[in-house]
This record gives sequence, C-alpha cells and structure tokens, in this order.
Amino acid sequence: MAPKRRATSPVRPPPAKKREIMKSEDGEDEIPHEERSGVVDRRFYPREMTNERCAKYNDGSIPRPIALLNAALLDTRAGRRQISPGKSVVHWFKRDLRLMDNHALSLASRKAKDHSIPLVCMYIVSPEDFEAHNTSAARVDFDLRNLELMKQDLAELDIPLYVETVEKRKDAIPHLLAKFKEWGAKHVYCNMEYEVDELRRETKLVMQCLKADVAFEVVQDDVVVEPGKLASGAGKQYSVYSPWFKSWVKYVHERPHVLKEHPSPTANPSTARDTFSAIFDASIPPAPACKALSTEDRERLTSLFPASEHEALIRLNTFLSTSKAQNYARARNLPATPGTSVLSPHFSAGTLSTRTAVRLALATTTKSLAALESSHPGLRTWISEVAWRDFYKHVLAHWPYVCMAKPFKYEYTNINWEYNDAHFEAWAAGKTGYPIVDAAMRQCNTMAWMHNRCRMIVASFLAKDLLLD
Repeated sequence: MAPKRRATSPVRPPPAKKREIMKSEDGEDEIPHEERSGVVDRRFYPREMTNERCAKYNDGSIPRPIALLNAALLDTRAGRRQISPGKSVVHWFKRDLRLMDNHALSLASRKAKDHSIPLVCMYIVSPEDFEAHNTSAARVDFDLRNLELMKQDLAELDIPLYVETVEKRKDAIPHLLAKFKEWGAKHVYCNMEYEVDELRRETKLVMQCLKADVAFEVVQDDVVVEPGKLASGAGKQYSVYSPWFKSWVKYVHERPHVLKEHPSPTANPSTARDTFSAIFDASIPPAPACKALSTEDRERLTSLFPASEHEALIRLNTFLSTSKAQNYARARNLPATPGTSVLSPHFSAGTLSTRTAVRLALATTTKSLAALESSHPGLRTWISEVAWRDFYKHVLAHWPYVCMAKPFKYEYTNINWEYNDAHFEAWAAGKTGYPIVDAAMRQCNTMAWMHNRCRMIVASFLAKDLLLD
C-alpha cells in the first residue's frame, strides 16, 4: 500500500489564542504601521484612518461617498437637463465591457440616435490605478483582450472605441475633459462603481463637466438591486447576508422589471467612419510594464479564459443547460469536481452582468424566484451565490472604509498580527505542507482563478491559523 503523503517542512501555525487588541498608552486605539497590511501602496493613499473616523461614517457624521455622488447628481439634474446636444455622445467603459444589457451604453446610444449624432466609446488604461488597487497582471490582460474583441463588435456598428493609456491617475479627469471637448460631446454616460476612489472621481466629474457645459450621467448597472434599497424592519442596512438575501429575493420577485434587459446599442451613421477614422485605425495599447504577463502565461490564460461577452454567454448557457446547475448546491463544495460556472472573471470584467445571469437562470424554469428553494435547490443556490456580488457592493457603499484597508468590524484593526514573511511566502507559493491549502494556492498561481470553497479555506488559514492580515 502506498504510504500516506507526509508534508515536508510544513508551516506550523501557532495554537489558537485569544486575539489581543492593541492600545496606546493613553488608552486610544493606535494607528497601525503604514506597512502593516502589505496591501496598501502609500504612494497613493494616506495613513490608515482611525477607528473614530470609521465610527463617523457609520453614524453619518461623515457622508458616505455614494451619498455625495447621488447628491451631486440630484443637485445638478436641472442644469444637466438644459444642456443641448453636441456633436457626439460618449460612453465611458470601465468594468462593463459588453454591448448586451449595458445600462449606460444603452442610454448613450439612444441619446445619440435621438439627435442623429454619433456615439463614441472610450476606455482609459491607468497604470497607477492598477498599482494602487493591486490589480493583477492576469486581470489587466483579460480586460485588454476583451477590449480588442469589443472594439471589433463596435466597429461592425460603426461605433469607434478610443482606448488610451494615461500614465498618472491625477491626469485622468483632465484627459477625459479634453477628449469630450475634442469630440464635441455634451452628454457623457458611465455606469456607477461602488469603491471610494471611483465614487469620488465621478462626483468631481459631475461637477466639473457641468462647468464645461457637459452633462455627465452616472447610472446604476453593476447590481440587480442597487445599494441602499434593502433595509431591515428597523430601517437599518443589513450587515448579515442571510436576511439581506431574503429581502433581495422578495424585492426582485415583487419588481421583476429590475431584471429587464437594456437594449444593445444601435449603429452609428456611416459618416462616423470618416469622422473618427484615427480611432478606428488605432490599436489597443499593450499592458503597462508593471502589469505585463510573460508570453507563456498569456497563452495559458487565453486558453483557460477566452475573452468577450460572447464567451461569457456560452459559458453561462452551458452551465444552465447541463446537470451542473441542477447539482450545484452539492457540487459547489467539492473543489475536485468541476461543478461551478467559472464565470467570476466575466462578472469582474463586466462581460456578463449579474442581471443577465439571474434573468437567464430564471428562464430555465417556470418557477418564480421565490419558489426555487424547494423545486430547484441547485439553481436557487447558484443565484444566491451570484447575489453575494450585490451584497458586497451594498457593503462597499454603506461601510466605505472596508476598501480603505479597514476590516468590517473596525475594532479589530489593532489585533496583534504576526509579521512572519516566511509563512506568508510559503502560503502564497502553495508550500505550507497543508495539502488543500497548497493545492488551492497552486491553482490560483496557475489559473489566476480559484474554486470558491478553496478561497474560503486559504483566507481562513491565512488569517486564523497563521494570524497574518
């Protein structure tokens, strides 16, 4: 009989112990060292905020970024409505790299058609944003491959796609404003993102564009139910998923229009080919040097994750039309079984909307969303997993400090974490000696993707066993 596998030089986690909350001499929470987390680039962000400031976000003393953007949109609505059409309409792609069921793109196309002017699409490659947000090279490569194919789809409609690298993130807004002016655009559309940097940037653009006589429109698209719509009986925002999802199901069941597909863009006048010939002729820029993949890695990831919204729909329909969807409730917990949809890269890049995914999933049954739990548990479970994306957008919007290197329960910021580089490097390389952890990390390093159950295992091992934040 073959001997049992023995780990060589395993990482031995410290025994479980009560977590220590650090206090300064005056009894106040200490501000952690700038390098404590290892995930915040101090070239772009200030020192970690205090717990007191987090509390002010929670009690409303400091307005949330999403509230500031919504207020800016409300305050400028009358002024934006008075702006006359220009020579073009612009849609700004960000994490919505698709033509199908794209809210802002659909509105921009309709505005252009109503006034018989061309639609121009754009995307900004921002190396400093990639660095500030720790965007992986694999993610950048996937986005650029999607842009290449989307440019072809748009060209078939005589719609130009302008893609430009703006080296400094501080230059992004001036670059956008300059392009709007160059193209004679008076109406610009984009879909809302819920991270703090993006919300603040769009708030600035709403105000600065209005001063330049440009209507900058930001609309909801990335979620089925927009953040803030669901509240408990006491009127508070949910902080736990289960009651939130129950409310989400009820909301979607009672308002089926939230799943309605937005029309795809219509073709531009053929004259747009001549007017924007330079954009049609331009190539998609390469990945910035800081995020460039090797040829071998790029070829492997291209094979594993073909780009485009067409591939996303193929993958979705294959999942829904096979036993994978039926067996999902059980199979999703078995990492060695190909029982998941593997659609997360497409959700992340926006080549597939969660709205489309839920709508097409429900189209496979005559049962309502509210009745799926007993009749189609696999499908119901898969939809609940997709809804987690909505939930975390809700968390980002209501507790914005979670994307500022603060934990959801910010009182645990000052836990006395371990600072063992050797343990972290072993974890990252899949060399801890714990088979399931190592297999999961090797999968991530090879595929730039990890099975959902494995994500939970490796994250728990890192934080709770190795005590690394």
